[in-house]
Amino acid sequence: MHKKLIAEALGTFTLTLAVIASIHSGAAAIPTPAVAGLVVALFVYTVGWISGAHFNPAVTIGLWVGKHINQKEAVAYIATQLAAALAALAISTILIGQQNFTMAPESLQIFLAELVGATILTFGIAAVVHGKVSSTLSGIVIGWSLLIGIILASALGSAGILNPAVALALGSLNLSYALGAIAGGVLGVQLYKRLIG
Repeated sequence: MHKKLIAEALGTFTLTLAVIASIHSGAAAIPTPAVAGLVVALFVYTVGWISGAHFNPAVTIGLWVGKHINQKEAVAYIATQLAAALAALAISTILIGQQNFTMAPESLQIFLAELVGATILTFGIAAVVHGKVSSTLSGIVIGWSLLIGIILASALGSAGILNPAVALALGSLNLSYALGAIAGGVLGVQLYKRLIG
């Protein structure tokens, strides 16, 4: 179990740090959604075989409800992901200074936008989990699912976070962002399961 948690911590930490650094840099060469997709793709290929490469409480809950992970592992994963995101925030504060992230508002629009984006993300993940995508393409499919999910959620009115751990580090972990992502995480996995069942 400890190797799984280390893998989850490393992936979540890097993802969160990369997102914070990208937002901080402003006019980055690569847009933040692409940065997130690339980081997740990298860690799917490098540690996905160890932990499943969740890096996101919404993904973990979706896979737990879909019975792809047990409750004990799910709780440990989520605690690790949240701690890793806060560690990334702490490191970024030391290295690039205090970030002035604005607390996101509560709204039905944000909830629905995050739900749509997270559904796309976990729909792609479910395809990999069910063995419908070859291992050589797993990182590409999951990375692109995250990218497309973020783009859609952003276009529909949220910040396109889709990840309660990252939202926590960005000061945006309210009910709209948390529940929207979690609901989408569950819906994406269940939708794919019904589609192939």
